[in-house]
Amino acid sequence: MQEIKPLTLRRNFSWTFIGNTVYVACQWGMLVVLAKLGRPEMVGQFTLGLAVTAPVVMLTNLQLRVVQATDAKKEYLFGDYLALRIIGAALALLVISIILLTSQYRWETCVVIFLVGLAKICESISDIFHGLIQQHERMDRIAISLIIKGPLSLLLLGIGVFITGNLLWGVIGLVFAWLVVLISYDIPSGAEILNRMSKVEDRAFTFQPRWHLATVKKLAWLCFPLGFVMMLVSLNTNIPRYFIAQYLDERSLGIFAALAYLMVGGKIVVNALAESSSPRLAKYYAQGNGIAFRKLLLKLVGIAAVQGVIVILVAVVGGKEILTILYKPEYAQHADLFVLLMIAATIDYISTFLSYGMTAARYFRIQMPLLAAVSTISAIACLFLIPIRGLHGAAIALIIATLFSAGGSLGVILYALHKLKSRPYKEQEYDII
Repeated sequence: MQEIKPLTLRRNFSWTFIGNTVYVACQWGMLVVLAKLGRPEMVGQFTLGLAVTAPVVMLTNLQLRVVQATDAKKEYLFGDYLALRIIGAALALLVISIILLTSQYRWETCVVIFLVGLAKICESISDIFHGLIQQHERMDRIAISLIIKGPLSLLLLGIGVFITGNLLWGVIGLVFAWLVVLISYDIPSGAEILNRMSKVEDRAFTFQPRWHLATVKKLAWLCFPLGFVMMLVSLNTNIPRYFIAQYLDERSLGIFAALAYLMVGGKIVVNALAESSSPRLAKYYAQGNGIAFRKLLLKLVGIAAVQGVIVILVAVVGGKEILTILYKPEYAQHADLFVLLMIAATIDYISTFLSYGMTAARYFRIQMPLLAAVSTISAIACLFLIPIRGLHGAAIALIIATLFSAGGSLGVILYALHKLKSRPYKEQEYDII
């Protein structure tokens, strides 16, 4: 039995692009379904569930998939990553439960938030199997998983809301969809890769968690900065939502969330390129090949900038028509807000590539103070701008935060390349793009 052969960078990008396109479109479709079948308040309630649970899950996930995918020297076994992810998932559910028990949300809202958290736990377990697959550069398998999960999630959530008129049953369908994909596809796909590795290397590789305390602690210590960073990234996304819920109302939160989610559309290309390129960036940096690292990263940032200009122009020219078609006329009244959010999206696309570059260079801990500063700036900007300028203030605060994030990430990349100049590298052939 042969080891599964890696795909080329172009094919990995193509599969990742297709998979992410389908999945993100279906996630956005969930908001469209809620906007069409319900009221902006229902969109706001669903958004609140994501806003409460996402930072917790991001922290406990420790961004293990990225560390796993860029573990070019194979310092840890798959079982180590899985064991740590299971521990993190249990902690996430505990923290979410404590938050809900101490909150003043209505019982129905608490149940919705908990179920959203449960769905994210299923997703986090799938994510660790995706990390194994990504490490072997077989993004086609991850794409197939997303292509199955996206439509199934949209279908079950839509059916639940349509039949009952209640968001609760829609979210129950979401949990069921993600659990089915985990059990029926992600686990068997990861197990097949490990079985082939066992045959090729003549030693056991299993998809069981490896409960070696010292190793799990060491891995957790290595990854904690990234988990903390991802929590801050999630907070940066959700901080405007917290302040909107505090100073405005659920209807305003629903409108802002629906428009802001369109930022994710352009992120499909960015994430596809970033995920496909991160193992290659990590190899270049590990070899000390700063020239190839810089060339690849510059190409990625250039793509992000061109894409951003396009989405801004689209928002300026056809914003009202787009929002009317996608949602309802009441959303189209905020076309100027849409333009501001696309400006923030453009800066975020560039910042995302720079962040992946930092991770590929194994600069983990510096990301903690950088993102903490971004979160602080975002919160201060929201505190002053939202009470005065409403939803526009939230968008401006988002622009300020993403600008600071991109600038800080660029500084770390320049420092990493400077440090690399004194290191010799082992030349090896790779296609840059």
